[in-house]
Amino acid sequence: MPRPSQSAPLIGVIPPFMLDRLAQHADARVSMPAVKTLIIDQQQRSLREMAVQPPRAKPAPGARAGPAGKPQRSVHDAGNSTTLPGKLVRAEGRPATGDAAVDEAYEYLGATYKFFWEVYQRHSIDGQGLPLIGTVHYGEDYDNAFWNGAQMVFGDGDGEVFNRFTLAPDIIGHELTHGVIDAEAALLYQGQSGALNESLCDVFGSLVKQYALGQDARQADWLIGAGLFTDKVRAKALRSMAEPGSAYDDPALGKDPQPAHMDNYVDTPDDNGGVHINSGIPNRAFYLAATALDGPAWAGAGRVWYDALRDERLRHDADFKQFAALTLQVAQNH
Repeated sequence: MPRPSQSAPLIGVIPPFMLDRLAQHADARVSMPAVKTLIIDQQQRSLREMAVQPPRAKPAPGARAGPAGKPQRSVHDAGNSTTLPGKLVRAEGRPATGDAAVDEAYEYLGATYKFFWEVYQRHSIDGQGLPLIGTVHYGEDYDNAFWNGAQMVFGDGDGEVFNRFTLAPDIIGHELTHGVIDAEAALLYQGQSGALNESLCDVFGSLVKQYALGQDARQADWLIGAGLFTDKVRAKALRSMAEPGSAYDDPALGKDPQPAHMDNYVDTPDDNGGVHINSGIPNRAFYLAATALDGPAWAGAGRVWYDALRDERLRHDADFKQFAALTLQVAQNH
C-alpha cells in the first residue's frame, strides 16, 4: 500500500551547490540566471514546506486518468512567467506543435509512462493513472527543472551553461521518479536516505532512456543529463553512474564532486547532507550490479531495485547499508 510522504522538499535536477558556484561567476551572463534561479527555487521551496502533504496533481481541463496502459499528458506554456500550470498547448493525442520544448516534454513524459507500464505494470506515477502535467518556458533563463509534487516544470536554460531542460529523457524520468518515491517509500530527503532518493531517480531515469533506445546494460552510456550543458562547458553530463566524479571539470562549474565509494563519503551540511553528491555511491553500486548481468538493466537489477523501493520493509530513513541488504533479500526471491 502506498505510504504518505513525510516531507515536501522542492526537488530540482540542478543541485544548489552548482547554482551557488555559477552565481559567483564574474560573467553576468552566467551569474545572473543562476541568481534568479536560486531565488525562484527558494520561493518554490517555501511554498512546498508550507504544505503538510505534497500537493497532488489535478487533471488538466478535459483530462482524466485514462485506462491502464494509456498515459494522460498535458503540456502547458508558462510564457516565461512563474505561474503554474500556464496555458495548455498540447493535450493527450494532439499533434506536435513545432515548439521543441513542448514536443520534447510531451514525448518524454510518454516515454517515462511507457517504461513504468510496460516493464513494471505501473499505471503512471502513483500507480493509479495520475495525469502527467508539464510546464515549459518557465521563468526567464531559468536554470532548472523540478517536480513539485503535482507536476513537472522545465526552464529554458540560460544558453551559456545550460540548454533547455526538456532535451534529456533521463532528466524527465529522474524527476518523475521522485513522484514514484513519494507514493511508495517517502524516503526522507536528507543524508543517506536523501542520497538514496536521488540515486533511485538516476537509476530509473537512466532506465527510461535505455528502454527507449533498446539498449542493454553494457551498451548504455550511464550518463545522467547528457546534452544538458552547452558546448561552451567542459562537461559530458550532470553525473556519471559508471564513473562518479568524472561528469564535468569546468572553470565555471568546478569539478564533479561525486564519490564512487564509501571511503570517500562526503559529510556536509550543504545540499541536504550531500544528497546530490553521495548519490554517486549507490549509483555506482547499481551500475556494477546491472553490468554484471546479461541483458537489459531494467529486467535484472532494475527489477530488484524497483521491488525493493516498493517493499514495506524499506524504512523512510534507510541508509545505504540497509538498502543494500534489502536488495539482496529481494533478489533471493527472483
